[in-house]
Amino acid sequence: MADPATYRPAPGSIPESPGVYRFRDPGGRVIYVGKAKSLRQRLNSYFADFAGLHPRTQTMLTTAASVDWTVVGTEVEALQLEYSWIKEFDPRFNVKYRDDKSYPYLAVTMGEDFPRVQVMRGAKRKGTRYFGPYSHAWAIRETVDLLLRVFPVRTCSAGVFKRAGQIGRPCLLGYIDKCSAPCVGRVTPEEHRALAEDFCDFMAGNTGRFIKRLEREMREAAAVEEYERAARLRDDVQALQRALEKQTVVLGDDTDCDVIALADDPLEAAVQVFYVRGGRIRGQRGWVVDKVDEAGPGELVEQFLLQMYGEATIPREILVPARPPDEAALIELLSEQRGSRVDLRVPQRGDKKSLMETVERNAKESLAQHKLRRASDLTTRSRALQEIADALDLDQAPLRIECYDVSHMQGENVVASMVVFEDGLARKSEYRRFSIRSAEGDVASIYEVICRRFKRYLEERAATGELDAETDDAAGDDAAEYDATGHGEVERGAGTPIDPETGRPRKFAYPPNLVVVDGGPAQAAAAQRALDELGIDDVAVCGLAKRLEEVWLPGDDQPVILPRSSEGLYLLQRVRDEAHRFAITYHRTKRSKSLKESALDHVPGLGPARRQALLRHFGSVKRLREATAEEIREVPGIGRATAEAIVAALRGESPSPAGQGS
Repeated sequence: MADPATYRPAPGSIPESPGVYRFRDPGGRVIYVGKAKSLRQRLNSYFADFAGLHPRTQTMLTTAASVDWTVVGTEVEALQLEYSWIKEFDPRFNVKYRDDKSYPYLAVTMGEDFPRVQVMRGAKRKGTRYFGPYSHAWAIRETVDLLLRVFPVRTCSAGVFKRAGQIGRPCLLGYIDKCSAPCVGRVTPEEHRALAEDFCDFMAGNTGRFIKRLEREMREAAAVEEYERAARLRDDVQALQRALEKQTVVLGDDTDCDVIALADDPLEAAVQVFYVRGGRIRGQRGWVVDKVDEAGPGELVEQFLLQMYGEATIPREILVPARPPDEAALIELLSEQRGSRVDLRVPQRGDKKSLMETVERNAKESLAQHKLRRASDLTTRSRALQEIADALDLDQAPLRIECYDVSHMQGENVVASMVVFEDGLARKSEYRRFSIRSAEGDVASIYEVICRRFKRYLEERAATGELDAETDDAAGDDAAEYDATGHGEVERGAGTPIDPETGRPRKFAYPPNLVVVDGGPAQAAAAQRALDELGIDDVAVCGLAKRLEEVWLPGDDQPVILPRSSEGLYLLQRVRDEAHRFAITYHRTKRSKSLKESALDHVPGLGPARRQALLRHFGSVKRLREATAEEIREVPGIGRATAEAIVAALRGESPSPAGQGS
C-alpha cells in the first residue's frame, strides 16, 4: 500500500483552474477520474486530512501511486473530458451503472437495403433505429404483430430473405399480407424503405396522421361502395388503436421526457427510467450501481446523466429526483449534445409528480429484487461468511449470526430486537423482541438485552444438559415474528427446539457464532462485557456503525474496514438492517398502544363499559376534562366518589379521600 504523501503534488504546483484529474496505480493504470471547478482545492482535499476521508477514498489513495491533471476552460469541458476518460479507462473506483438485466429493444435496421424490424438486445449498432427499451420481448412482438397490418415491413432474417428470393416464393407473412415481400419484388426498395420510415414515425409518436389518413381512405372507399376495402382499412385503424392502447397515457400529448428515480442504501443504488414520448410510456429501463462514496442523490443523478446520455437520444425534458451539484454546466452539456435546449426539472406537483412516485416505486422494487437475487445465491452466501470470518479472525465461518438493535423515541418505549441469520439466510422463527427495563441509553440497553438473552441460554442449557440435535428448520421467510417480554414469555414458532420434559419450546437454546450489535465501539464493548460477566467465551462480538459501515471489535482502537464491494459487508449490512426494521416495527406497535391509553384507564373502579358511557355522553375526552363532578354524575352508573376520581385523574390532581365506591 502506497503512502499518499509520497506522490502528493508540491505546494503551489496545482492550478486553480477547472479541470479533470486522474489517479494511477504503480502500473500506470487509471483507477479514478474526477473533475473539479478548482483543481487545487479538490486535490488538496485528498491529502489534507487522510483520516477524515471516506474508507473507499482512503483505499483509492493507498492504491494509487501518482496523480496528474488536465486544465480545461469551462466546467462543461470538464464534464465532457471526465465522461470520455471514464469511458476510455474504465477506472475501478468510479461509479459504474450496470443494467440489472438485459432489456430488449424494438430495432429497425435502416442501414440495410431492405430495413428489417426485429427484437435486439445488447450494444447498439450504427444505422439502426431503436425504440424502447421494453420490459419483455413478448410486448415488442405483440406491438409489431399489430403494426404489420398497416406497415408490412420485412421481419425475416438475412438467410430467409435470401432463400425466398432464390426460389421466387415469399414466406407465410408475405401470403397473409403482413409483409410487402420485397424479397420477390412485390415492392421496390424505395417503396419498402418508405414503409419502414412510416413504421419508425408511428413508433416515435407521430401517430395521429396515420390514423387520420386511414380513416379518410376508409370513408372514401365506403363512398364509392368499395366495402371490402373499407372493412380492411377499418381493421387497420383498429390495429393501430390497439397498439396505442398498449402504451399507457400519463402526460399531455405533446410531452416528451425521461423520468428518472432513485432508490438507495449505504452500499448500492437502483435507478429506473421511464421513457415518455407523446405523453405515453414507450419503455422503461433499470440500472444498479455500487456506491463508492457518500454520494447523495444529486451526485448520483449527475453521474447517471453523464453515463446514460453519452450515446443515447436526449429528450427536451428530463425529470429527476434531485438537482445535480453542477446543474448549469450539465444542462449546457446536454443541450449542446441534443442541439437544442434541455430542461432538467424536479417535479413538485401534478401528473409529473405522480409519475415520478410511480418510477420511484419501481426503483425500490428493483433494488429489493436485486438484493433478493444476491442473497439467494449459495456461492455468494458462502463467500460472504468466509469473508466475515477472515476479517474478524474467526476460527470458522459464522453459520449462525444474531444481531441486536435498540429503538426508542427520546428514551420512551425502549425496545430491542434480536434477529437470526443461519447460513446467510433469515430465520424469522428465531426472531425475538425485548421490552427494555433500563432507560440509561443505547449502550446500557445493549448490555441488558445481551445479558437477558444469554442468561436464558445458560439456564436452559443447565436445565436440559447438553443441547439436543437441531429440530426441523423448515420455517420460511413468512414465519411469524414473535414477542419476548422481560420474562422471556415467547410464543412457540415453527422450527423452535422443544424441551422433551416440559413440552415447551427452548427459546434460547442455540448460541450464535457471532453477535452483531448496531453501533460502534461503545456498543460492541457493552455486548462483550455482558458475555464476559456470564463466562461465555466462545461467541464472537462486533459492532457495525451506520455512518461509514465500519466493523468494530471490542477493545480495538481502529475499525475493520471491509471493501465496499465485499459480500461479507453486504451480509452484515443486511443483518443489521433487518434488526433495525424489526426493532422499529415493535417500537411503533408499543408506542401506538401507549398513545391510545387514556387517563380514564387508571381510574379505580371505572371499567370499559362505564368508560364508553362517559365518552358517548360527552363526545370526547377533551369535553369530559372540562366537565365538573356534578356534570359527570349525570351519566348513569357514575357516583360521587367515581366522578371526583375522574376529575382528579383528568386534571392531574390527587383524588379526594372520600372512598372509591360509586
